[in-house]
Amino acid sequence: MIEFSQVSVTYDGSSRPVLRNVDLVVEEGELCLVAGRTGVGKSTLLGAINGLVPHFTGGRLTGSVEVAGLDTATHPPRELAAVVGVVGQDPLAGFVTDTVEEELAYAMEQLAVAPDVMRKRVEETLDLLGIADLRDRPLRTLSGGQQQRVAIGSVLTAHPSVLVLDEPTSALDPTAAEEVLAAITRLVHDLGTTVVVAEHRMERVAQYADRLLYLPGDGSVVSGQPAEVFAETDVAPPIVELGRLAGWSPLPLSVRDARRLARPLRERLAAKRPNVALGASDAPNATLGASDAPNATLGWSGRVVLNARGVRVRYGGVQAVRGVDLQLNRGEVVALMGRNGSGKSSLLWALQGSGPRSEGTVDVLGADPKTLRSRAAHTRVGLVPQTPADLLYLDSVAAECRQADVESGAPAGTARALLDRLVPGVGDDTNPRDLSEGQRLALVLAVQLAAAPPVVLLDEPTRGLDYPGKRHFATVLADLVADGHAVLLATHDVEFVAAAAHRVVVLAEGEVVADGPTADVVVASPAFAPQVAKILAPEPWLTVDAVAKALA
Repeated sequence: MIEFSQVSVTYDGSSRPVLRNVDLVVEEGELCLVAGRTGVGKSTLLGAINGLVPHFTGGRLTGSVEVAGLDTATHPPRELAAVVGVVGQDPLAGFVTDTVEEELAYAMEQLAVAPDVMRKRVEETLDLLGIADLRDRPLRTLSGGQQQRVAIGSVLTAHPSVLVLDEPTSALDPTAAEEVLAAITRLVHDLGTTVVVAEHRMERVAQYADRLLYLPGDGSVVSGQPAEVFAETDVAPPIVELGRLAGWSPLPLSVRDARRLARPLRERLAAKRPNVALGASDAPNATLGASDAPNATLGWSGRVVLNARGVRVRYGGVQAVRGVDLQLNRGEVVALMGRNGSGKSSLLWALQGSGPRSEGTVDVLGADPKTLRSRAAHTRVGLVPQTPADLLYLDSVAAECRQADVESGAPAGTARALLDRLVPGVGDDTNPRDLSEGQRLALVLAVQLAAAPPVVLLDEPTRGLDYPGKRHFATVLADLVADGHAVLLATHDVEFVAAAAHRVVVLAEGEVVADGPTADVVVASPAFAPQVAKILAPEPWLTVDAVAKALA
């Protein structure tokens, strides 16, 4: 169905090809997972499948790419639209209509599908992805996860032979992600659709994959059975890392298969139940639970840095946040979790002061950010939104980093050093708009964290980051909280929460339904439990690192 023959791709101004002499074949009805570090060329590989590379992106492609017998060199993307459906990293950027139903019908209109067939396919897709209640909603009023499902649906209605998905579950809560992946696997098994998925949260997809396409970063692509290829990769889901640690062979890719192998490991760990099983609380933290001595650097004292009471947010007749009480303390990372549309982003904006707040009070170091000028508010509360590119406006990475240092009053090179810790190798002269989604997010994180405000609010901060990038980011957060800062991050990334968060707050319908230590909240939830917790239950282990320390 898809065949690459000696394919190399080199972009203008680049000294080396992103893809180099790639040969691979993807058979009809296969679900292929594309894996690799941020910026190694996964999006380029996907773009070459439907001709966006190089017809739209520019650059030079040598060799040949054939999809369903059509050569992408002689068939531009518009001629491949009926064969290859593509969902990009940013669903909002791909929308062309105003409402959900119109967006689902648009591709079929361009392909001249009969009206009665269009109506039937729209209804089927609404039910397939569980978005029937969003039918008449304006696209810009949807949460990020809801937009992601609509974007996938708009492609599915055209019934393509090949479906290309770039980070399809990155903005979805665990339950919604499972629903989308279940729908995708039905397409593969029932209709023979060929699916190629690039995903950093591989723990969600690996068990469904028939083939793994791994990009090590030197321009090559390693193709093979997932369990075999994962044995040598530098990025792998927690279940694979645990299998490597335990010496399991072949490596399991599903929780069910791992539990069948895990009895000896559980027995070894049964007598070793120290605090290392509690993820982030395993790390020493001098400020958490310490005395309320003044912090000379920040110029404030006391353990509580943010105190919110009765916060409500309304959009017309819709209550997004319903009377939330929340307290953030010095030296802790708090994860804000909940299904898509539960009010997480609305709460973050209300706490930061820029978003609407119908009722309630927010006190940050004795002042309400909503009443302060933007620069003064920024010194107390920093926010990285779901669409971080909105905060980038200069023409190079170096310029953004320099400006961040100036605006935050940080020593020269602070933002650049943070960026290198998150995603090494991003060039100073690179235009931020030419970065991958993960690299762009890392740049915005570096820009915002350079100011190191007492309260840091992050909305889906790990979206687009690979596993090493997340580990680096966790160390950045650890450094912040060690200095007494408070971090509140809204996320669906249960693996990152298990490794980095001290406390979890769960929202549902705009209300707090759970608030407690990470281990207590996530282990008790089938939806939010990380892979290690599921495999080693009933023992309360959350991360591979915690298990490795105990065994050592």
